[in-house]
Amino acid sequence: MKDIDFENITLEEAKEELKKTLETKEALEKENEELLKEIEDLKPKADEYKDKWIRNVAEFDNYKKRNAKIWQEAFIDGKVDIILKALAIGDNLERAIAMDIDEKTKEGLVLLYRQFNDILTGMEVTEINPVGEKFDPLYHEAVMQVEGADGEESDNVKQVFQKGYQLKDKVIRYAKVSVIK
Repeated sequence: MKDIDFENITLEEAKEELKKTLETKEALEKENEELLKEIEDLKPKADEYKDKWIRNVAEFDNYKKRNAKIWQEAFIDGKVDIILKALAIGDNLERAIAMDIDEKTKEGLVLLYRQFNDILTGMEVTEINPVGEKFDPLYHEAVMQVEGADGEESDNVKQVFQKGYQLKDKVIRYAKVSVIK
């Protein structure tokens, strides 16, 4: 738009300038309407993209949680495998301690067994030793049934043949027991 000298303008020139200004105004209003219509037409597409973005963010978050859970479970499973292999050593140490051997050897085996148990405790492994408790198939494996003596309740654990172990709340080896009939 050019500057107008209002003192030296003729009526015809003023009319011409007014006509140009009105044409420009109409063109701008028309362009503005077209742009507003285009914005309205693009809103559903923008909403669609926003919805897809929100879904992708949620899906990725779920993926990260699933992946973290898988890794955690794999770590625990690996830990359980190692512990199960080491439990055989503990069982053999117990058997060796129960044998009729000289006092010095027995003392050394007891120290090794304590160290073994300290390692298990440090790994949050607890022993399942249910003598006298009610039989629970979630923690015990019944290998035989025996007659109970006077005063012993039915379905109680009479003897443990092999101790059970659990890592936190997960049973990694069931206690093998005899149950009173």
